[in-house]
Amino acid sequence: MSFELLHKPTFTNQLLALPKEYMAQVLEKVERLRQDPNPDGKVKKKLKGYKHDVYRLRSGDLRIIYTIAANCVALLGVADRKDVYRGQALDVQGTSIDDETLKEIADALEPAPEQPKPTPIKSNEVLPQPITSELLTRLRIDPQLFPSLLACRTVHDLTKVEVPSEVLDRVFDAVMDPNFDLVVTEPSFVTGPTENLLRFKEGDLLGFLLKLDQEQERFVTWAVNAAGPTLLKGGPGTGKSTVALYRAQQLLTTLRESGLTPKILFTTYTNALVNFSKQLLASLLGNDAEWVEVRTADSIAREIFANRGANPNIASSNILNSIMRSAVTATLKSFDRTQLQQQAKIQLLTRLTPDYLVEEVCSVIDGRGMSSLDEYLQAPRAGRSVPLNKTQRSAVWELRQKFLRLLSAQGMVTWQQIRSIALNKALNSDVSARYDAVLIDEAQDIEPNGLRLLVTMCRDPRRLFVTADANQSIYGSSFRWADAHQDLKFKGRTGVLKTNHRTTKEIAEAAIDYLANGAIEEEPTLGTYVHSGPQPLVRSVATLRDEAELLVRFFKEAAASFRLGLSACAVLVPTEKAGKDLAGSLTHLGVRAEFMTGKTLDLNATHVKVITLKSAKGLEFPIVAVAGFLSSHYPIIPAGSQHVAIEEIMARERRTLFVGMTRSMRALLVVVPASTTSPLLDGFDSEYWNVGASSQ
Repeated sequence: MSFELLHKPTFTNQLLALPKEYMAQVLEKVERLRQDPNPDGKVKKKLKGYKHDVYRLRSGDLRIIYTIAANCVALLGVADRKDVYRGQALDVQGTSIDDETLKEIADALEPAPEQPKPTPIKSNEVLPQPITSELLTRLRIDPQLFPSLLACRTVHDLTKVEVPSEVLDRVFDAVMDPNFDLVVTEPSFVTGPTENLLRFKEGDLLGFLLKLDQEQERFVTWAVNAAGPTLLKGGPGTGKSTVALYRAQQLLTTLRESGLTPKILFTTYTNALVNFSKQLLASLLGNDAEWVEVRTADSIAREIFANRGANPNIASSNILNSIMRSAVTATLKSFDRTQLQQQAKIQLLTRLTPDYLVEEVCSVIDGRGMSSLDEYLQAPRAGRSVPLNKTQRSAVWELRQKFLRLLSAQGMVTWQQIRSIALNKALNSDVSARYDAVLIDEAQDIEPNGLRLLVTMCRDPRRLFVTADANQSIYGSSFRWADAHQDLKFKGRTGVLKTNHRTTKEIAEAAIDYLANGAIEEEPTLGTYVHSGPQPLVRSVATLRDEAELLVRFFKEAAASFRLGLSACAVLVPTEKAGKDLAGSLTHLGVRAEFMTGKTLDLNATHVKVITLKSAKGLEFPIVAVAGFLSSHYPIIPAGSQHVAIEEIMARERRTLFVGMTRSMRALLVVVPASTTSPLLDGFDSEYWNVGASSQ
C-alpha cells in the first residue's frame, strides 16, 4: 500500500532552513514514509506528550516529524534539533511589558486546561537559534529585509519587526521549536512526487496545492453535471469560499473537456473580497486565472448601466433619507384627512422613519423587482418586522411614486434601480449569457434583482454555483430564493458544510451564543471544529487612550503567544472615523496601524490592519479585536423608530458583530465602553466569554 504525501507549511519552512547536503537523505526517508509510515520502535517512533498521534523518523542527525491519517502521511517538520518533545505550560512571568492587565491577558490567552498548551515562551525570551545571513539566504528572504531581521534577538523583537507575514512564519519555524499539536491543525498541502520537495528547495516550485478535507472535496465536483444550479451552505470558517475557488478550477476543466474556450465569472459582494479572491485564484490556477473574471455583482450592473451613455449619479444614504422626508411631506398633503382609510395611511407614514421607508421602497420593492401594486400587496416581505396591511402598503406605494419622481428630478438613481435597469438590458440584448459558468459567493448579501442579473449572465443554469450563510447577512433584509429567480430552485442540489476550519471552537461557540436572537436560521450549521484555544476576551474601557493601550497590550502578547507578527492582527470597527482614530492612536503608542477601506485593503501589509466590520466580511485574521465603539454611537437608531423596527436593526447589527467575531482564527478581544447602554455591547455569557474587569 502506498500512502499519499501531504505536508504542513512548518515542514517546508524548516526544509528551506536545512543546508543542501541534507536533502538527499531527507528525500530518501520521506519516500520510505510514503511506503510505510507505521512505527517500528526503532527508526520510527511515536512521540509522547502530544494530544495528537505524532511520530518521528530518525534520519542521521535529523528528525522528520509526521502524523498518519487514513491513507495519508502528513509531514509536520524536519530539523536537526532533538528537542521535539512536549514542553510545559505557557510562562508569562518576566515579560518585557510590566503591566497587571498584560499578565491577565496572557493568562487568558492560554487554552483551556484540557487543551494542548503552547511550548514555553516569553516575550523577552532570547531566540533559541540566532538569525544569521546564511539562514535568511536559505529561507529565500529578500536581502533588503536582512537588517531588520538580523537585529532581532528576542521573541518580542521578532513579533514587532515589519516584514511580510510569510517571511515571519519562515523565520519563526526556522529558529523556534514548533508545538506539533498546533502544526497538525495547519492546512495540508499536496506534496506530490518527492522530487517536488527538491524543486521547492531549489526555487523551481513556488508553491503546492491546498488539500481540501473530504467534506470540502466532495462539493468541488458534487452535482457538477446536474440539471440545475447548486447551493452550498455553511457557517463561518467552513470553507464555502475555498470550495467555490476549487469549483472554478473544476468548471474550467469541465468546459475545456467540452471543447469550449472557458469564460467564468466569480462574483462576490465587497471589493475587499474581490481582491482576496483574485490573490487566491492566481495561486490556485496560475496562468489559467486569466479565464476567470473576479468582480462584484454591482460592478457588472454599473458597467451595463453605464453603456446607456452616462455614468450613474448614485444617491448616498443621507440624500436618500432627505428625499424621502420630502416625499413623505408631499404624500401626506395629498391625502384627504376626512376619510378613515386615508387617516390610516397618514398615521403609518407619520410613525415610520425615513430610514425604514427608504429600505422598504429600495430594498423590498425595487430590490426584489416588484413592478406593480398588486405584486407588492401579495409579497411576503421576508425579514421585515413591521407588519403592513393592504391599506398601509398602498400608502407606501403612493409614497414610492413621489420618492422616485423627486429622485429623478435631482438626476440621481439608487443601486436597486441600476441593477434593475441592467437586468432589463441584459434580458433584451447580447449582454446576457456572456459567461459559460458563474460562481456567486456570499449570495445572502446580494439583493434579488442583483442575483437575477447574475443568473442572466450565465449561459447554462447548470453551471451556476452559489454559496450562502443566512446568519452572516449584514446588508438589507433576508429573502427567499424563490424571490430571486425562477431558475434558482436548489431542491436536491443543496449541500451543507459543517466543519469549521478557521475559528477555534471557543471563539465560534462564543460568537454563536452572542448571535442568539439575531439568527435568521434557527440553528447555525456548524458541527465540528479543527482548532481549539483560549476563550475570547471581553474588556471594558472608559477612555480612548485606555482602549488604545489595551489593544497594544493584547496584540503584543497574543502575537508572542502564537508566534506571529503584528501583521497578523486586525481591528474591526463600526465606522471609518473610529477606525482612523484608532489607527492613529495605535501608531502613536508604537504599534504601527493603518485604516484600510475595502478598495485599499492590503492583506500583505506588514502592520496592524484597521477596517470596518462590514469590509471584514469574508476575510480572516489570526488575531482580532472588535473595538471603536467609544467614539461612535452604535448602532444608530433613527429618532422615532418603532419598537419592531428597532428590533430589526438590532438583529441585523448583531449579525454584523457576529461576522466580525468569526473573522478571528486564534485570539479575539471585544472592547466595549464602560458605560454602554447598548444591548449589543452587553450580556456576554461568562460560560463562553472571558469577561474581565475594566482596563484600569
